[in-house]
Amino acid sequence: MMKYLLDTNVVLWLSEDKPRIEQLKPLLISMESQVFISTVTWWELTIKRRAGKINVDVDELQSFAENHNFIELPVTGKYMKTYLELPSLHKDPFDHMLLAQAIATPMRLVTGDSLLAQYSSVVMVI
Repeated sequence: MMKYLLDTNVVLWLSEDKPRIEQLKPLLISMESQVFISTVTWWELTIKRRAGKINVDVDELQSFAENHNFIELPVTGKYMKTYLELPSLHKDPFDHMLLAQAIATPMRLVTGDSLLAQYSSVVMVI
């Protein structure tokens, strides 16, 4: 069974049915796939909404995720060692934690950020 962790940008694109994610849809609905959304994503969206950087309804997005049987991946202490070992190719702590979760679990991190592919082969850029 393949496991996929969705980056925050991918969650937003899916909820808005953006054309960019068309190639991803067959993977997400396959019986051979488990799709995860990290608690980090909900935290990032809430922080950015509160700061006025984005205008999203986090409750609506969480309902969307539940309706699609996406599994919430909690942040636990088991990811901290991997997080600390990541190089600082950029400064986004949300992306770093998503990477740590994908590497440590292991699973594929699905993202639109090509910079993240420099970190690990678990990154799948769409």
